[in-house]
Parts: sequence; structure tokens; C-alpha cells
Amino acid sequence: MEPLCIVSLRRAVSLVLTEKATVLETDGRVLHSEHMSVPLPVVLCLTRYVHVPVRHPVPPTRRTVLQRDSHRCAYCGGGADTVDHVHPRSRGGRHEWSNVVAACVRCNHRKADRLLHEIGWSLAFTPKAPRWSVSFAAGGARTEPLWSAYVPA
Repeated sequence: MEPLCIVSLRRAVSLVLTEKATVLETDGRVLHSEHMSVPLPVVLCLTRYVHVPVRHPVPPTRRTVLQRDSHRCAYCGGGADTVDHVHPRSRGGRHEWSNVVAACVRCNHRKADRLLHEIGWSLAFTPKAPRWSVSFAAGGARTEPLWSAYVPA
């Protein structure tokens, strides 16, 4: 089994009722109709194999970089609301995961287009591409604790 995507509650219940999926995890709540009760699905397993096309890597956008770095500034550890290129683009740095970090406006402005060793700063971590797919990046704003056994960190 592997995670495919995040679906709405309506879609999840529809998949269960049409027997296209079975409920693996529930949070204990139950949906009731006049003639049946369905456990509230949190994690589903499809009953038939689904071919998953090759997933393309997630691009390093402002939203995905902030999500990867948990909205924390890579330089001071405060709240981040922008991104910064560790090796500035004006000096030949590329816009790729290993060169982009979340930063607060103050640190981003203080660093400007200088290299870290020029101002005596260092990173607390080595930036790298995240391991989640596009479908989980889009739904990452609302995560369920029950998903942790099924979704890679």
C-alpha cells in the first residue's frame, strides 16, 4: 500500500458505499442515514489496484519552501514569511531545493545578496528537497495524526 491522494469526506464516503474502498482508520465518529451507519473514514484502502503514474518532483515555490521549513526562518529561527536563496541568484545561485530556505523579512534584508561566510552566518540545517508528493503538499495545511503510519515524513 502507498498513499495516493487526499480526498474530501464526501468522496471518501462515496468510495466506501460503492465498495471501491474499505476503511482502514476511523476516528470513532459515525455518519448516520435513515437505513445505515458508516464509520467516518480517515484512511481508506482501495479494493482494486490503481496504476500510479510517475510523480514529478514538487517545485520549490514560496508555499512549498515555507511548508518544508515549518514557517521558521533558517537564519534566526523566528517566524518566516518569505524565501531566500542561500547562494544569491545574482551571483550564479540556482532556484532549486538545495539553495532556497524560508526566511523572515529582517534576515532576508540583512543578508541581501551576500554569501553566508561573508557575513559570518550559518544554516542550522542543510536544505534539501522534501519527500512528499504534490497531492500531499496541497493538502498539507490540514493533516490528521492518524495519517502518520501511512504518509512518509
